[in-house]
Amino acid sequence: MNCFGCRLANQLEEVNVVFENDFITCILDIEPLNEGHVLILPKTHVKELDEIDELTMKSIIDGSILVSRALKKIYNPDGISIMQNGGIFNDLDHYHMHVFPRYKDDGFGWLEPNHQSNTDLEHVKAKIIDELSHVEK
Repeated sequence: MNCFGCRLANQLEEVNVVFENDFITCILDIEPLNEGHVLILPKTHVKELDEIDELTMKSIIDGSILVSRALKKIYNPDGISIMQNGGIFNDLDHYHMHVFPRYKDDGFGWLEPNHQSNTDLEHVKAKIIDELSHVEK
């Protein structure tokens, strides 16, 4: 397996597994944003969200719920963040979801633009609705 994400998911690399089933492996992130930061990886190779089959996606969602509940009990965080990065922002070239506890002043953030958006939401809505009518389901 040339894919590092596949090697992690299938435990061919040293990992700290917190949960797994036939479809996914949940491991501790080696560079956690906060203690308890977990990665959920499919055991089969997929790079992007839209490549994931229905059973694997259900396992990812169920795993994220299970991990979130455990993190809430253990760490009593102010919240839980769940995210995944696609395209050039996917640093493993293998789909993975991050689940981690959050605290009010933990320093993790989302930077909003400093300007007011001039986006025509009706135009954007129409473009997306039109494209969705052509997207293969």
